[in-house]
Amino acid sequence: MPIVRCKLCSKKFYGKPYFLKIGQAKYCSPACQYKSRRQGRNFTCGICGKEFYRALGRLKKSKSGKFFCSKSCQTIWRNQEFVGTKHPNWKTGLSTYRSVLSKHGIPKLCVLCRAKDKRVLAAHHIDKDRKNNHISNLSWLCHNCHFLVHHHKDESLKFMKNLSGYRMRRKAS
Repeated sequence: MPIVRCKLCSKKFYGKPYFLKIGQAKYCSPACQYKSRRQGRNFTCGICGKEFYRALGRLKKSKSGKFFCSKSCQTIWRNQEFVGTKHPNWKTGLSTYRSVLSKHGIPKLCVLCRAKDKRVLAAHHIDKDRKNNHISNLSWLCHNCHFLVHHHKDESLKFMKNLSGYRMRRKAS
């Protein structure tokens, strides 16, 4: 009865004579056999510190050279790393005027027609300078009124009149 040592964990086990004759019976279990065939590396997650294994094929696919134990850890890292100017879709930050209006608590209401539907509201630059995103230069208009203000002088005057009255009411409250 041949007793053999496992190549991986050195545990003693019974090896069938036929398997020994053909060059098998090297590992005590399928788990040891599997572990011995792995060619990748063990890594420590950069977010949670958990240790994990990556196969060679997956090591070559990493663009950043960083490895994570799960998609959730990778997402946490990506959301910390690629923000603002580092984000691939960053376009100078000049189109943040909608959020400027929202952050300052300006109610989403068209200054001219009082439409409340958020789907049709657009941020309007009062001095028509799209780079001037100061709160005093922005107001809400529905798409219809926005077009009229830009293309008809009488609507533009009506807008300025309503805007000054609207600002007076906001200061009083």
